[in-house]
This record gives sequence, C-alpha cells and structure tokens, in this order.
Amino acid sequence: MASLNVGNLGEYLREQRRNAQLSLRQLADAAGVSNPYLSQIERGLRKPSAEVLQQVAKALRISAETLYVRAGILDAERDLNEVETRAVILADPTLDERQKQVLLQIYESFRKENGFGSGEERASDTDVPGAEGDDADGETDDSGTDDSETDPRRTAG
Repeated sequence: MASLNVGNLGEYLREQRRNAQLSLRQLADAAGVSNPYLSQIERGLRKPSAEVLQQVAKALRISAETLYVRAGILDAERDLNEVETRAVILADPTLDERQKQVLLQIYESFRKENGFGSGEERASDTDVPGAEGDDADGETDDSGTDDSETDPRRTAG
C-alpha cells in the first residue's frame, strides 16, 4: 500500500468535521488550534504534529491512530486493520466510554492470544477501572487476589 499523503489527511479531516456537523471555527476551538492552521491542514498545506492530531481526534471523537496513519506517522500496512477496528469501536454511538474501553481490551487480548499483539500496552486502552483482572467468575487474577474481596459488585457466596 502506498504511503498516505497530507492532502488525504486534510480531506479525511474535512469529511469527519462535516459528519460531526462542526464548522471549521467550532472544531478549531474544540481542538485548541487556530482556525487558519486547521484550514491549512484540511487543504493539505500543513502537516500537523501528533499532538495536534490527537487534539483534533479528541474534538471529533474519532481515533487518533486513524489520523496518525493518514498523516504517515504510523505504518499504514501494518497497522491499518487494527486501527480501523479500533476506530469503529470508538465511534459506535450505542456504546458508552467504559464499554468501548472494555471491548478494546478484549479485542487486544484476542490479538495477543493469536500472535498479533501490538507488543506494547496502550495506556489509554487499558485504564478502565475495575476491568483489570475482572474475570467475571470470581477467580483470582494475576495479582493473586480474589476479585470478590476487592470488587464491591461481587458478593461472597
């Protein structure tokens, strides 16, 4: 697959902004970047930093990884399928934030089990309160503690 150019990033950002029904000014304010700078990014005249892309992704409520791939920051061939899957999960309006993060954890655990793990944990995808070691069966997790002792949702039985 050919590397993606900045113009493609700009077109994608414009499409996402329009889908979110935001004006250029509204997105610039939400992302904390200047209106002219965002306009230049959309027109393919500027290549934004990863930090700016992350701010824009957060404002659009889309995956920053998708923007990184489109900007050429991540290897498109290696990461595109994983990024697209994550983006679809994160964009699903029928799931709340906790459900999205738990689903991403499950997805990553299956990838690792099948030998396709990312090799490093992504902190943003694993920081779900109560999700680590929460096996839903009362068994001990990797820390050696019984979940029913630390999780108020569980009852002794």
